[in-house]
Amino acid sequence: MLWTVTIACLLLAGLVFRQVFRREDAQEMAGEDAGLAILEFGRAFPEEAIREVIATADGRTVFLRLHDGKAGCMHAHGHHYSCHRIEPGTVRVESAGPKRLAVKFANAAFEGGVFEFRGEREAAEVSLWLLGSFMPAVVGLGPEAAGRQI
Repeated sequence: MLWTVTIACLLLAGLVFRQVFRREDAQEMAGEDAGLAILEFGRAFPEEAIREVIATADGRTVFLRLHDGKAGCMHAHGHHYSCHRIEPGTVRVESAGPKRLAVKFANAAFEGGVFEFRGEREAAEVSLWLLGSFMPAVVGLGPEAAGRQI
């Protein structure tokens, strides 16, 4: 009887140990995926500087805020990413729920769809990036100041 209890305790401890490391591995993989996305986008568009990265809830799509008012999108296809630089005005974004965005690209070569994010704030932030709302507007200044930010 003592051996049966000992074996049952060891099996239970093994299951708990396995679950703990599975969660830590998933968290590390999520961080690596964002890093991999940055590297892959940098390889596809070396002239673009990335300011911020937000991944979807499933981690298969990553949206990137670029330095010059543009946005980028990367979608995982197995171990490869398809990279797309989004110019302002070439995308249509609609809300599909509090954490979801329905995105349609003018360039039909890149797939759109409904993307779900981890939180409402992330979905709202990405929608602003895609719509180009974060670009500063210079109003009432001459052409010599059009390139400067105030």
